[in-house]
Amino acid sequence: MELLKERIRKDGVVKEGNVLKVDRFLNHQMDVKLFREIGKEFKKRFEGEDINKILTIEASGIGIACVVAEIFDVPVVFAKKTQTKNIAGDVYTTKVESFTHGRVYDIIVSKEFLGEGDHVLLIDDFLANGKALEGLAKLVKDSGAELVGAGVVIEKGFQPGGDFLRKQTHLES
Repeated sequence: MELLKERIRKDGVVKEGNVLKVDRFLNHQMDVKLFREIGKEFKKRFEGEDINKILTIEASGIGIACVVAEIFDVPVVFAKKTQTKNIAGDVYTTKVESFTHGRVYDIIVSKEFLGEGDHVLLIDDFLANGKALEGLAKLVKDSGAELVGAGVVIEKGFQPGGDFLRKQTHLES
């Protein structure tokens, strides 16, 4: 998507350790008009797919996932990184390693919001090593839902996540 490439060239900064800083428009300050264009592109790329739920992980994926969910006219669910008092009862959980934060999280989704009959599209802001999306895919599998695919705003093609995920599902970035 040329609009996104232009924005990365204009406002993106490569930091030490292959970290691409795009907080001016993607994951701190959010350009919702750009998100809408990205969402429309995902809609085209997953045209004809039966999708009834968007799944992402907190926190940076939530903004783009909400806009994509609006365009698909489906709800969005986000995996939480901590168990809170308002998530009680049955949950799906798995561990994921964050490339950016350099730590392992337990991610949690209530069984109330994910299960058999759901056709899930994963959405996230970045794909590096693929551990976050791999963890989300595991939650989908554990729930009995169907993983339709994954949409990522920015894929770091020099890291292994994309190759791994393309073997598992339909990946667009």
